[in-house]
Amino acid sequence: MTLGLRVAVVGGAGHVGLPLAVMFASRGAEVLVVDINAQAVELVNAGTSPFDEPGMHDVLQNVRREGRLRATNDAAELSTSEYVVIVVGTPVNEYLSPDPGAVTSTVEELVPHLRDGQHLVLRSTVYPGVTRMVESVIAKSGKNVSVSFCPERIAQGKAMTELTELPQIIASRTAEGTAAARRLFDLLAHSLVEVSPEEAELAKLFTNTWRYIKFAAANQLFMIANDWGVDFERVRHAITTDYPRAADMPGAGFAAGPCLFKDTMQVAAFSNSTFSLGHAAMAVNEGLPSYVVERMARRFDLATMKVGVLGTAFKADSDDTRSSLAYKLRKLLAVRCASVVCADDNVTTDSGLIPEQQLLNSVDLVVFGTPHPRYATMQIRQPVVDIWNVRGNGVLL
Repeated sequence: MTLGLRVAVVGGAGHVGLPLAVMFASRGAEVLVVDINAQAVELVNAGTSPFDEPGMHDVLQNVRREGRLRATNDAAELSTSEYVVIVVGTPVNEYLSPDPGAVTSTVEELVPHLRDGQHLVLRSTVYPGVTRMVESVIAKSGKNVSVSFCPERIAQGKAMTELTELPQIIASRTAEGTAAARRLFDLLAHSLVEVSPEEAELAKLFTNTWRYIKFAAANQLFMIANDWGVDFERVRHAITTDYPRAADMPGAGFAAGPCLFKDTMQVAAFSNSTFSLGHAAMAVNEGLPSYVVERMARRFDLATMKVGVLGTAFKADSDDTRSSLAYKLRKLLAVRCASVVCADDNVTTDSGLIPEQQLLNSVDLVVFGTPHPRYATMQIRQPVVDIWNVRGNGVLL
């Protein structure tokens, strides 16, 4: 069997890295998944994904069966690849300040395993200037390795379609790096967008920030309408029906997950904390669980009630609980209610959850923490707090 490009994906067993690795392999590349999570590596080598991503399972099994993809914990094997794709994001700390060194320290650890002639791709979101910092690390190492920043653009749950349907952004400071990045991502995309590394860094951050601000605007409007006794969902329907200039107005709901809040705070830090719009969006979105609990307290005698939070994943049809505001909702309810239980049959990583049917059999009041579509027709005898309008009964609370 003739194999194509040799590609290593570092952090390749995660939500961003594995779909990319699987898709590269499905397009003919020989792919090495490198990850420190031994359990995830074992699962990938068994042809099983460590998490749910629609459409990926069968493709993963196919590329494993064809010998186009394998996983390892051994970073020394990176030297066998032409391309090394790093999927390591820039986290924010408890003070909401980014740590640009998270990526560069990873690269420094990998440098001994790199060789001349390779191309290094930074894939996840990075703080502005990190690409240049990585270029400096490579230059100091003396290795002849070109560098590009090619940010991921997928939405979780849509990775296997969006990796090939969306244009890919590629950015390198050299013609050699640009050519290498183009050769790699031509495997996936129907079109490539060439920009500078700094432009690409801001493009990725601004994309997530824009979405976060849009969700905050909708949530603020929901609260304004709700405080006046008006169903925001009926107002939104009036606004968006056959009216293209407002067609993208989102509904109310928890704006959570591992990216939007974090990346908005990275922009705020990069702007020397002058990004008042980003801070306002954070206050609205992070404050929504508190608002919901306060409105519930006006309608129900919470102190005498057992409340069930139904859905703890950060988004619908997902098993990922990272940064889910359902957990913040639970904490706030815990000090107001007789007791609180949580359930999400999508989620297998939280031992504190109970089965959904057990929750429905035992609580006095249900609040949706996640808008899983199955909740629309689920038999629920208790009152339901549904700010997402999953059940189509409006969002007035």
